[in-house]
Amino acid sequence: MQDEDVARYKAQLEKRRDELMALSEISSDSRAAVALDQQSVGRLSRMDAMQGQQMAQAQERQRRAELMRIEQALSRIAEGDFGFCEDCGEEIALKRLDVDPSVRFCIRCAS
Repeated sequence: MQDEDVARYKAQLEKRRDELMALSEISSDSRAAVALDQQSVGRLSRMDAMQGQQMAQAQERQRRAELMRIEQALSRIAEGDFGFCEDCGEEIALKRLDVDPSVRFCIRCAS
């Protein structure tokens, strides 16, 4: 893999990391505890709020998992191991990295 390819993937990973961190910050209120005050909201409204909270928490877990994969990929770039399958050691196809630069395995080992 050429240095310009690695630099392009690094830029993509950093951009996606920044986007995920911004989304996490924006959605922090949605994940907050739902008030159980009967006077301020009715039972159905509270249930809707709790469902919305659970959905926001699930999205945050997905964001955190993706952030972890991105950080691992950035570490592989820093160590010079980026673009190689962690299982067999073969180069990961550029087309596969174009889809998701944080992948750790070649298509053969992933399946």
